[in-house]
Amino acid sequence: MDVTFTPEEEAFRAEVRAFIAEAKGKLPKTDVGAPEAATRSKEDYLAWHKLLYSQGWVAPIWPKQYGGTGWNVTQRYIFNQETADAEMPTTLPFGLSMVGPVIFTYGNDEQKKKFLPRILSGEDWWCQGYSEPGAGSDLANLRTRAVKEGDHYIVNGQKTWTTLAQYADWIFCLVRTDPNVKPQEGITFLLIDMKTPGITVKPIIVLDGAHEVNDVFFDNVKVPVANRVGEENKGWTYAKFLLVHERTGIAGTARSKKAIARLKEIAGAELVDGTPLIETEDFARKVAELEVELIALEYTELRTLAEESKGHMAGPESSILKIRGTEIQQRITELTEEAVGYYAFPYERGLGSNEYPVGPDYAVGAAGRYFNMRKASIYGGSNEIQRNIIAKAVLGL
Repeated sequence: MDVTFTPEEEAFRAEVRAFIAEAKGKLPKTDVGAPEAATRSKEDYLAWHKLLYSQGWVAPIWPKQYGGTGWNVTQRYIFNQETADAEMPTTLPFGLSMVGPVIFTYGNDEQKKKFLPRILSGEDWWCQGYSEPGAGSDLANLRTRAVKEGDHYIVNGQKTWTTLAQYADWIFCLVRTDPNVKPQEGITFLLIDMKTPGITVKPIIVLDGAHEVNDVFFDNVKVPVANRVGEENKGWTYAKFLLVHERTGIAGTARSKKAIARLKEIAGAELVDGTPLIETEDFARKVAELEVELIALEYTELRTLAEESKGHMAGPESSILKIRGTEIQQRITELTEEAVGYYAFPYERGLGSNEYPVGPDYAVGAAGRYFNMRKASIYGGSNEIQRNIIAKAVLGL
């Protein structure tokens, strides 16, 4: 595998860097060190999205005919590396990386015309209605019902852990339309306007104090049949397609690389009997092991991208990337807490507090990020489920 970049690709890298340098001055300033979801408004989240949209760069994975960039996989890789290295915000995945590809792949012409331009512009904010109280990683066990009455479905049930649903204009949902068949065969994929009567959003406050996720309740919600993607009872097919995109993106190799660099800076500032922690044998070994694991993950991602460039859609590879990517992300937060020591734990700033936390600035939020990242090995399909997928699809077990 050739991992060198051509002069044209290096020129593209320079173009990305120039755009980032200019864009930084146009982004809102968030409260440094505070949990991101606790302090950012809807407008803050969309600021980076809108800058990318004005540049024509907001949808790298979309086909050009629907407003995508037309970039090849190498250009997308360079863009992700550069934005991560510059610590630019991430664009929210629910519209651009999840439901958008489902719509332009399986939706009808009217749905493409109605939804895709508004996803690109940021005019519509989407959230994901998959998990339920009794159906998380066992998603096929979902119980939210949709009964067809004339040209509408009547939806009743509950979705949970719905990220940033308090801001959402639309939710894409998996619903049970046939309870009398194999679970995977009775699911339908619906697009639901969050302003529809009967929808209630209730906050779930997570361990870092942020309002990041929600419960969403559906009480006799009327959804036009025209908002069904694809065929009735074929939603599992579309759901699996979406999850491949989600799991591949969860790997987060570029941002983990930056996070390890930050970890090393922290460990260089922390002293053990006058010696920087990063120079102690035990901690240096832990960081080195983590860097080796990340390099291995990065090359696995590059192999996946190389296959994608040949027209091969990622399959179980996405599960491998998801498992190792989230384990590395969690390990980074663990080692950050270890490096900061007791300053990571005694005081976590509550929302609305004007007290300044004790300890160095880089200790602020360390515990919150550690607790928050416990979810990474669960969302997108738990890592245990991903191992089952690999065992079945790769090993034939």
